Amino acid sequence: MKGTLITFEGSEGSGKSTQIELVRAYLKRKKKTVLFVREPGGVKISEKIRDVLLDVKNTKMSSECETLLYMAARAQLVEEVIAPVLKAGKIVLCDRFLDSTVAYQGYGNGVDVRAIKSIGKFATQTIKPEITFFFDIDAKKGLSRIKGRAKDRIERRALRYHNRVRKGYTEIARKEPGRVKLIDANQTKEEIFAVVVKHIDRLLKIH
Repeated sequence: MKGTLITFEGSEGSGKSTQIELVRAYLKRKKKTVLFVREPGGVKISEKIRDVLLDVKNTKMSSECETLLYMAARAQLVEEVIAPVLKAGKIVLCDRFLDSTVAYQGYGNGVDVRAIKSIGKFATQTIKPEITFFFDIDAKKGLSRIKGRAKDRIERRALRYHNRVRKGYTEIARKEPGRVKLIDANQTKEEIFAVVVKHIDRLLKIH
């Protein structure tokens, strides 16, 4: 792949969406060709799967079903958008990727992480991010930041679940420090962006 995949990860309320917008605007100013996509979703089929995954009425969904639906949405997004764009030598900014499934369904729901990674290779066509930003925040604090809106099926889960998700992310970051950059999300958005942009500049050789 000639292009660059940059992913953004974090628990609820970590501020990753804000950072994605700042990075996208920054790279456009630097005359870089950038595409933004989100997971689950990004293309028609994947958006329909997203609706099923996040619908609060789907209370009986098993952890295995949930895991495979996330993988299915990801596989379609990779096939339709991510792989072709990377082959064309462009930059893709992705709001969540395979690490989310490891953290949320693996550590959060107890699905076997090795199985997730194995299926993940198939779903992603073995594509891996060049760099991943993990915005780390206390789960309770993060959830308090999203109080003003209706919560989806995942966001409604108990605090202990979200604590497990955070632990999963920190484990991923510990095991892959070269790729995953753990960033303290308790700082201001400007302070966080200053850290992010240093990594971006180094990766893309921006001066």
